Amino acid sequence: MNTLLEAPPMHIITTTAALEEFSAALAQKPFIAVDTEFMREKTYWPILCLIQAAAEGAEAIIDPLAEGIDLSPFLEVMADKSVVKVFHAARQDLEIFYQLMNQVPAPLFDSQIAAMACGFGDQIGYEPLMRALLNANIDKGSRFTDWARRPLLPAQLTYALGDATFLREAYPILKQKLDENERAHWVEAELEALYAPDLYFVKPENAWKRLKLKGVRPKELGPVMKLAEWREREAQTKDSPRNRILKDDAIYELARLRPASVSDLGRARSIPSGFEKSAAGAAILTAIAQGAKTPQDQMPTLAKPDRTRPPADVIELLKVLLKRQCDKFDVAPKLIAATADLEAIALDDNADVKALSGWRRDVFGDAALKLKRGELALKLKNGAVEIVEV
Repeated sequence: MNTLLEAPPMHIITTTAALEEFSAALAQKPFIAVDTEFMREKTYWPILCLIQAAAEGAEAIIDPLAEGIDLSPFLEVMADKSVVKVFHAARQDLEIFYQLMNQVPAPLFDSQIAAMACGFGDQIGYEPLMRALLNANIDKGSRFTDWARRPLLPAQLTYALGDATFLREAYPILKQKLDENERAHWVEAELEALYAPDLYFVKPENAWKRLKLKGVRPKELGPVMKLAEWREREAQTKDSPRNRILKDDAIYELARLRPASVSDLGRARSIPSGFEKSAAGAAILTAIAQGAKTPQDQMPTLAKPDRTRPPADVIELLKVLLKRQCDKFDVAPKLIAATADLEAIALDDNADVKALSGWRRDVFGDAALKLKRGELALKLKNGAVEIVEV
């Protein structure tokens, strides 16, 4: 296999021996910034193409596609609880490492979540955050590189490594902001969700949970569940995207039609001509039949549509209050409450939403309930919204 670059202007790791040396250095650091480049347009499992890592006095690009390289030394550092792993928008990177390690790297720090707690807006992107924190000017020219190709150009490698080196410089700044404002626990609470294995591996029997079940009738639910299970298992086995196996719309249509024979299946509009006679067609018929026979007590209860609508003016007042509180505390609104949460609060003082618990209640939840009860009001003063106790 071709190397990344014959004479790279940076540390490129293509051998296990070099990775062992680099990983040993990383293991002595309090934190490492990590990023990955991968491809998955044509596969179910992401193809890891590059790992970029940077710590104080150490930075490198690791080539996972290099012939004979063993990633174990680096994965040991990723599992080391004494080293903080810093990512930006970590979800997809963590999926890759979960597949490699069968565990989530820990402890974690996600700069996007931290930025939301520091007033940088809702889900700020990597590049605008680096500009805001470091005045960094990132060349986007290599953004859409085919990272599986070899050799990669110097500009592409520089761009890739920058994702880790800039993040290395940004982490202490964000951490200091969180500490100064006593908000580190806000971020830690959000990061807990990233440790759940279900985020990174879908058990076929649970694949139906990814589907939108609005409009699915009770008698269709069994076939939907079994078709989703079959599709997930096929996608994993063949390493193919789900929709290349069977599209979501086809699952809903087949569950509604519940074909019992090859000819019935052939009449489904979502099935390509001739597909019904294939092995996959036979498997689909079996899945539908199994789903139709699933006992009711083994199926989830479909939520009945809630036709109760909160008063529109209450929702608008809560939105104004949310923006006012987020401006006051310099925190992203999305970290506090979504529109659905506001609707739930408008209907129920004890709604099961995050905005009514923990630090979010202190920032917004209590004020929202007081606004509902008429115990406080909103007024404009010098062009700004103020809270008035009633």
